[in-house]
Amino acid sequence: MQLKIYNTLTSEKEIFKPIHENKVGMYVCGPTVYSNVHLGNVRTFMSFDFIYRTLLYFGFDVRYVRNITDAGHLTDDGDVDNDRFVKQSRLEKLEPMEIVQKYTIDFHKVLEHFNLLPPNIEPTATGHILEQIELTEKLIKTGFAYEINGSVYFDVLAYNEKGLNYGELSHRNIEDLLANTRTLDGQSEKKNPQDFALWKAASPAHIMRWNSPWGEGFPGWHLECTAMSTKYLGEKFDIHGGGMDLKFPHHECEIAQGKASNGFSPVNYWMHTNMLTMNGQRMSKSTGNYILPAELMSGENEFFEKAFHPSIVRFNFLQANYRSVLDISNEAMVASEKGYQKLMEAIKILENNDISKSETSSFDVENWKIKCAEALADDFNSPILIAHLFEIVSFIFKLKDGKETIGKIDLENLHKYLNTFIFDVLGLQKIEESNNQKLDQTLQVLIQLRNQARKSKNFELSDQIRDKLLAEGIELKDGRDGTSYSIL
Repeated sequence: MQLKIYNTLTSEKEIFKPIHENKVGMYVCGPTVYSNVHLGNVRTFMSFDFIYRTLLYFGFDVRYVRNITDAGHLTDDGDVDNDRFVKQSRLEKLEPMEIVQKYTIDFHKVLEHFNLLPPNIEPTATGHILEQIELTEKLIKTGFAYEINGSVYFDVLAYNEKGLNYGELSHRNIEDLLANTRTLDGQSEKKNPQDFALWKAASPAHIMRWNSPWGEGFPGWHLECTAMSTKYLGEKFDIHGGGMDLKFPHHECEIAQGKASNGFSPVNYWMHTNMLTMNGQRMSKSTGNYILPAELMSGENEFFEKAFHPSIVRFNFLQANYRSVLDISNEAMVASEKGYQKLMEAIKILENNDISKSETSSFDVENWKIKCAEALADDFNSPILIAHLFEIVSFIFKLKDGKETIGKIDLENLHKYLNTFIFDVLGLQKIEESNNQKLDQTLQVLIQLRNQARKSKNFELSDQIRDKLLAEGIELKDGRDGTSYSIL
């Protein structure tokens, strides 16, 4: 079975041919850790977690690298107030590296909730300053970068004059880019507005700074990913991924840096995830159409009627192809919860062996497995895989009702395959009831028994239930809307 990947560089699905047989090098741009990770980030990282899991399913030996951006980056006007880490450190009255630590921990906790596998390597920008300086020096020597006033810039025109085509990933024309770029104050030191910073001289107010051959400064955003990806995956590797918002300029600049330093394109397959919207609108803090992962999981928000377990959210996200816009809403999440429960019910039927076995099977289990694998091989098509899962769920319910038949070996294989696709590939988890949930359910049963006793005028039993619970520190309160309880 041939795996096909949609390559953003060519805008086509291509048969995947790894550089080294059966081995895959994959780099995904990680978060800039100056604030809480948002749901759009979660969708991107979850998509690549699913891609990673699928590659493992197909037997590839994957080295998965996902970076942490923990160095401050200014816009090209050099204003220190535009540095996200400096801004946040002022707001929270913390040192920049305290901000980094706080939000790196948050990032890992959130992804752990959603059951994402950790990458094989998770390098940080600040841990690779030396490699970024060395790469900058190399680009200066090859004639693709220039230093001025302690800053170093990539020379986009020099790059294009050698026919290397800046704009090939985003399909933009350099002449159009130059014509449509407005020159801002503070950009005059650059040869042209499209040149991007490899290294920036630090102003006296800038806290995060390192020594370099050009004076104290800090690396450019685009440089770090090129330095780290090549260090851990080589000068040419298989897959580079990220959100579609990174296609230009970030990934475009990475291609330019790779080709300028080594003479060839650094990546064979570029993959980009699409946007996440909510209630049909783009998520934005400024409009209020915005929700954090913790708010969705806790139910403490104005958009969703209840809390949703991370596995429900994960199931909802994977019902859309990673290249499609995904819209989340209360209705969609409720529907996903029902679908998830059906999957778990089918698994439970198989686990309890609540099926009578026969000599023959009325369903071709092996052919079903092939169809699931074909969906995965078709550019990681999670919606089609899920559709095939519900096909088998329907069959399992019919098996339980005695409307279909299955042989012993087919039943064993079905159980194994279903577990693999649901838990190993999709990465869903079983939702275990917490002690609080079990306590609530138990108390609701006791409240119902007490209400029945009161209707039957069995006040002795009614009072006995109330008094026994009170003795255990649980007070029942009767009101217009029924009986509630509080734990004393």
